[in-house]
Amino acid sequence: MKPAPFEYHAPDSLEQVLDLISQHADEAKILAGGQSLVPAMNFRVVQPSVVIDLNRVAELSYIRENGNVIRIGSMARERHLEFDLSIAKRIPLMTETVPFIAHPQIRNRATIGGSIVHADPAAELPVLMLALSARLKAKKVSGERWIDAQDFFAGMFTTALEPDEILAEIELPFMPPRTGWSFMEVAPRAGDYALMGVAALVTLEKNAKCKQAKLVYLNAGDGPVDAKEAAKILEGEKLNDKLIESSARLASEKEINPFGNIHTSPDFQRHLANVLTKKALKQAIHRAEENLQ
Repeated sequence: MKPAPFEYHAPDSLEQVLDLISQHADEAKILAGGQSLVPAMNFRVVQPSVVIDLNRVAELSYIRENGNVIRIGSMARERHLEFDLSIAKRIPLMTETVPFIAHPQIRNRATIGGSIVHADPAAELPVLMLALSARLKAKKVSGERWIDAQDFFAGMFTTALEPDEILAEIELPFMPPRTGWSFMEVAPRAGDYALMGVAALVTLEKNAKCKQAKLVYLNAGDGPVDAKEAAKILEGEKLNDKLIESSARLASEKEINPFGNIHTSPDFQRHLANVLTKKALKQAIHRAEENLQ
């Protein structure tokens, strides 16, 4: 199929983008990488009357350090995230995770902002936003606002952005000292949507007790799922297999809500979550312990 007729705009400045969105907010769609929007339009799942293409807006494509955070423009390509040296040094969890996203051809075109705003529950980048305590800058003609990642994702394919706003920038704090990380997922084939996945972060005190932990899951609910209780039972403790087992069991049985699909059942997704959590936590703890030395 082909898309329904639409009016096409390709502005070359952010100011022009915001003016266009202000005029057409309720009927427009933003084109970033197009890896999700274009197929949806071709199948007429969505039929916008106006498409606003961001690909000429160079001011939205950057990755730079600023103090103790990394700022990423919403049009930065996923391939840039994969190979950026600042990200590899400051936020290695992202460097480890990005290669799991689809295939190199997709990552060459897809953008960080497009994936985040699409808010697919099976996508990796929304999970990273929660795991890394990101802040997201929304802009419109009348101003801008920062939204914490935990408040940004409002449900399946839904975010806190207003119709006349765009996601302009992502702010990611450097991972703290003595922090270990891990990302693991299981998919039918490399590049397919994962049946289940988890991002794990563990920060240790100098005495090797757990200072802070994070466990965030994909394809485990109607958005990225932050298993706060499972992470909390690790904090303040010297981590061992028993605690890891308890954390994995709590997250997989109580905190996630997988729906299942044609490839898997909710019960099998819970089983995968349990197994992946234990493996990811052990890897994150090992890496954190290496940073103690």
